[in-house]
Amino acid sequence: MKTGLKKSVTIIICLIMLLGVFGMGSLTVSAYSGTCGDNLTWEYDESTQTLTISGTGDMNSYGSTTVISSSIVTNAPWNTYYNTMKSVVITNGVTSIGNSAFFHCTGITSITIPNSVTSIGTWAFEYCTGLTNISIPDSITSIGSFAFGGCAGLTSITVDSNNNIYDSRNNCNAIIETKSNTLIFGCKSTVIPNSITSLGRYAFAHNTGLTNLTIPNSVTKIGYSAFLECSNLTSVKIGESVDSIELDIFNDCFSLKNITVDSNNNVYDSRNNCNAIIETATNTLLIGCKSTVIPSSVTSLGEAAFTHCTGLTSITIPNSVTNIGDRAFSSCTGLTSISIPDSVKNIGSNAFDGCTGLTSITIPSSITSIGNDAFYGILNVVFSGYLSGSPWGAKCVNGYVDGDYVYKDSSRTKLAGCRVNI
Repeated sequence: MKTGLKKSVTIIICLIMLLGVFGMGSLTVSAYSGTCGDNLTWEYDESTQTLTISGTGDMNSYGSTTVISSSIVTNAPWNTYYNTMKSVVITNGVTSIGNSAFFHCTGITSITIPNSVTSIGTWAFEYCTGLTNISIPDSITSIGSFAFGGCAGLTSITVDSNNNIYDSRNNCNAIIETKSNTLIFGCKSTVIPNSITSLGRYAFAHNTGLTNLTIPNSVTKIGYSAFLECSNLTSVKIGESVDSIELDIFNDCFSLKNITVDSNNNVYDSRNNCNAIIETATNTLLIGCKSTVIPSSVTSLGEAAFTHCTGLTSITIPNSVTNIGDRAFSSCTGLTSISIPDSVKNIGSNAFDGCTGLTSITIPSSITSIGNDAFYGILNVVFSGYLSGSPWGAKCVNGYVDGDYVYKDSSRTKLAGCRVNI
């Protein structure tokens, strides 16, 4: 009896040991597979570093709020493998790729999209920096904003020739909306075809691989934030037909130093090799960069003219300028000195908001209007004139400070709108 018991115990121990050696994969299978849609499953093969998504129907949409190893990544269930996953295979039957599904999955080098997929969600592959090429099948009818934003390694983009919504004509390495001739997504090797009439919103956003670009004469419109955070972009040439430029097209392009407009353009110019875009009819400087020299013929600095131009350290505003627009120098963190001439009458809202490098700024008595939070965060604002308006947002304004307000002197003659935000 004892001998039989000993044998049973020995067998059990051996089974446990064998399970430890060979059976752990089956015990942890839940960490390598799961669901990602009503009828979709995913499975990750660690040996081949391949994620396979199979089934039928739409993929779930996800967010980009999970922090792993100090990186913000997708909160999709495969996010543990964001930097080791090399290949993504989506099988036939899957009809959509969800929002942020592969956000910041930096390890991905290849993706297979079948003809059953009709839509690619917003931010789906954003910051997949290891991805070098992408092929869009003929079934795709919808591509969300930033779907491939920040994919700095992308050099090849092709759209199936049978796709009725998008194309990549002339081997341009871009995605073009066929009907409108709008380029909606480009990469560092994109050559904009002469048939393109518009660069879409965020067309090259977060493209750190882009270093220079020539916009052909066929283009008439450049969309909002078209080159947002193209941090290595140094040179841009604007064609003669561009007649519409939306705001913030070069936000956070802190390497940009050369901006030229074709001399035959009737709406905009870059007179005197100023490295800026000026609206010719109004003499308003719309867009500048770190090497801009404001011409003496300019009368106004437009809204967000230099916003987020962190490479700008100093600039001279000529006596011809009477207006500094809203957000004109907002978040120019490298700006350490600036002189505002007596010609300026108006300073817009948030004009110098976030200029943390400015420790002091002097406002001439010619000023008649200052917008909300024009100097928010600047240590010292010197002003001796009179005006009415909204809160300045300065941390300290010369005068008599009492509580949250600033007065001209100790008699508490209030300078309307001169509120202190500490």
